[in-house]
Amino acid sequence: MRPRGLPPLLVVLLSCWASVSAQTEATPAVTTEGLNSTEATLATFGPFPSTRPPGTPRAPGSSSGPRPTPVTDVAALCVCDLSPAQCDVNCCCDPDCSSVDFSVFSACSVPVVTGDSQFCSQKAVIYSLNFTANPPQRVFKLVEQISPSIFCIHITNYKPALSFINPEVPDENNFDTLMKTSDGFTLNAESDISFTTKLDIPTTAKYKYGVPLQTSDSFLRFPSSLTSSLCTDNNPAAFLVNQAVRCTRKINLEQCEEIEALSMAFYSSPEILRAPDSRTKVPITVQSVLIQSLNKTLTRREDTDVLQPALVNAGHFHLCMNVVLEVKYSLTYTDRGEVTKADLSFLLGTVSSVVVPLQQKFEIHFLQENTKPVPLSGNPGYVVGLPLAAGFRPHKGSGIIQTTNRYRQFTILHSTAEQDCLALEGVRTPVLFGYTMQSGCKLRLTGALPCRLVAQKVKNLLWGQGFPDYVAPFGNSQAQDVLDWVPIHFITQSFNRKDSCQLPGALVIEVKWTKYGSLLNPQAKIVNVTANLISSSFPEASSGNERTILISTAVTFVDVSAPAEAGFRAPPAINARLPFNFFFPFV
Repeated sequence: MRPRGLPPLLVVLLSCWASVSAQTEATPAVTTEGLNSTEATLATFGPFPSTRPPGTPRAPGSSSGPRPTPVTDVAALCVCDLSPAQCDVNCCCDPDCSSVDFSVFSACSVPVVTGDSQFCSQKAVIYSLNFTANPPQRVFKLVEQISPSIFCIHITNYKPALSFINPEVPDENNFDTLMKTSDGFTLNAESDISFTTKLDIPTTAKYKYGVPLQTSDSFLRFPSSLTSSLCTDNNPAAFLVNQAVRCTRKINLEQCEEIEALSMAFYSSPEILRAPDSRTKVPITVQSVLIQSLNKTLTRREDTDVLQPALVNAGHFHLCMNVVLEVKYSLTYTDRGEVTKADLSFLLGTVSSVVVPLQQKFEIHFLQENTKPVPLSGNPGYVVGLPLAAGFRPHKGSGIIQTTNRYRQFTILHSTAEQDCLALEGVRTPVLFGYTMQSGCKLRLTGALPCRLVAQKVKNLLWGQGFPDYVAPFGNSQAQDVLDWVPIHFITQSFNRKDSCQLPGALVIEVKWTKYGSLLNPQAKIVNVTANLISSSFPEASSGNERTILISTAVTFVDVSAPAEAGFRAPPAINARLPFNFFFPFV
């Protein structure tokens, strides 16, 4: 019987609340351990009150089935027991700890040990310490923990999923049965199997920095000197490692036709793999062949055919022609770490017995695909006629920001034949190193224009859009080296008069540079840049009157190099003493 006035749904909810309350109020048994106590009591809870009417069959999913035996006993599990036959600090489940050890514990490092959290019901062990006892004791409770998640495993009824299935090994009894159930046996070699697997699965391999470049037979050989100055041909070329080396090679001139390292085919015949372990091969293309004669003159061949060394008898001595003197590789790669193109350039020469042993030079450079080289204004010093490298720094701690077009980084007003300032807005001329420049235009003023508006318009014409704050000291300065860049000092000069309009009339830029480095090869370095904005006072124009003013920009380069003084070492002092009777018998 349910109370009157209560709907059936509310009665069901009250029953569920009563079952949860009965489960919550159940108190597990507490076990206190001394030194050698190992027993524990399992806390049990009362059964849930059934809300199913009598005679109603159970749902198929709610039938309780046998649960598998747990693989691990949580009561005997101790995850913090790391030292065998020793007590771990604050490890309350360590069986090697005694009451003396418990007295120095601060708390249990692992207070709760649980089983599989995916089950709706699982066992859990709760550890704690009783410091009021003398000596201190370890207390733990073994409880049945209910998962709060609605998505949990209630019954495990698929027993094969609890363990790995042992494969059936063929023998003389079950061989015929396995032959009928399988598709047959494949008796391929291990190399064939691995090769088939590589064909089916797309490769994701790519070259990384420093990885040797693979070829169809082994790797790309890049001769270099290792322990001595002699050339070693088994040195591999590494990906993205630009190299330029010189080494010597001892040769027998009469056998020069048989030495592979002197032939063009030794360097042009290999085929580079596009990616590691790839089936795509990139051939090496000969782009240019230069011939060097005995008197060091160079001649470029029209064709790029592969030439072989040839031994020639010239009187009493021998000559070997078409010998490789220099080799230059140029490899193009993608951002995916793949080689797409390989170019090769040769310098061939004639070798005589006078130049033996032979010196060879080898270079290799890597260029990324679809990228353009960044132009420089010098390396390292500025070159006369190239634009100044400049930029601005948005905030403290950041690098220098530059436009990709170096001819637009530091510009001044551009002059035209019309000299109309309003028609020159946005037209600029780059500042070139070493070139003293001056430009200007004319601006017509009427009384209808406010002075402040005209002044702002003139400033925009003089400064342009994005006037830089910093100038690079050298032509190849890096944007991240902020402390090396030269800041631009801005100066404003004005001449005030009563009842007059202050208009910027000129922008004077002064660049001071010095000669840096050796006297034999000095490099131009910028040390100071000043931008001086000069304003003049003009009387206010009355209505209807027009006035024309001149706006100019000037750039000057000042050499502030100190007089070069050649330094010489002091002459050696001769500290020699003559014998005391050197001038005998005259003195």
